[in-house]
Amino acid sequence: MSHPVVADNRLRHAWIASLLSTIVTLPLVYVALLYSMLAPMACDSCSDADADRMEATFGPAFTVSCCGLLLALITVVASWAHAKRRPSAAIVLAVAAPSVVGLTWAAFMTIIDWP
Repeated sequence: MSHPVVADNRLRHAWIASLLSTIVTLPLVYVALLYSMLAPMACDSCSDADADRMEATFGPAFTVSCCGLLLALITVVASWAHAKRRPSAAIVLAVAAPSVVGLTWAAFMTIIDWP
């Protein structure tokens, strides 16, 4: 059993998890958004049928990408909001934010019908 002062000290420094999450998540969101915006260029030299297939799936995939990346940013903000009042929740949210970006990117890559 840990000493209450040690446990309290760990929770008092929960803002560090939010800081690290912000440092990791913001560049990941930027790169994922840039990649999803440039994805249609992958089909510049495709046949018309391949281009039509990809274009039909790009709209929903881009919507999923934008919503997921917005969710990741909301998760980072929520992590900061809970850093003082609920430190354990802040740590969980801080870990979840980059994970949301990864899941969003995987969903985007899965939805698009690549040529």
